[in-house]
Amino acid sequence: MSGKLVAEPTRRRLTERQADTVRRLTEAAVEEVRETGFDGLTVRNVARRAGVAPATAYTYFASKNHLVTEVFWRRLSALPPVTAPVEPPPDAPQGTAGARERVVAVLREITLLVSDEPRLAAACTAAMLGNDPDVQELRARIGLAIRRRLRAALGAHAGPRTLDALELAYAGALVQAGMGYTSYGEMADRLADVAELIVR
Repeated sequence: MSGKLVAEPTRRRLTERQADTVRRLTEAAVEEVRETGFDGLTVRNVARRAGVAPATAYTYFASKNHLVTEVFWRRLSALPPVTAPVEPPPDAPQGTAGARERVVAVLREITLLVSDEPRLAAACTAAMLGNDPDVQELRARIGLAIRRRLRAALGAHAGPRTLDALELAYAGALVQAGMGYTSYGEMADRLADVAELIVR
């Protein structure tokens, strides 16, 4: 094993071996959620599935909320970067059609991160509402990453009020889908309609 360190956002810098343990735990968490749902999920059972001692698992993840939020964070972080639009010359007409299309694509991409796995989607929504400090830190990172993606998509139209409105729309959509009012796929379509209204 090399002495190379790998950046780990929620705890500290990890060696390659430690980073592999975290990867195994997050992958095992997804499998466990698929079988038991969020209510049946425990860090101990995830550790068993990953072949890791429970005490070791708890050194990386303080709670099941922390563990599942990390799963969402990793999926979000793995998305390709949003390419900022090429700004038109100052004397060109300032249309918003391109910005709307890019924002709709970003919102759809984020909303559909876990949409094909309803149990995981519900688990992520519940976990991210947790109060423990590790979840709060990850939630802040997730929010910042989403804001950056929306800002890049908006380009010249990235005013603070527009960004705030889009973030509120996404957060509300996530809660509604998590509560079972609609599917994540349907929510992605509804968010597209909301983005059309906000980005004018």
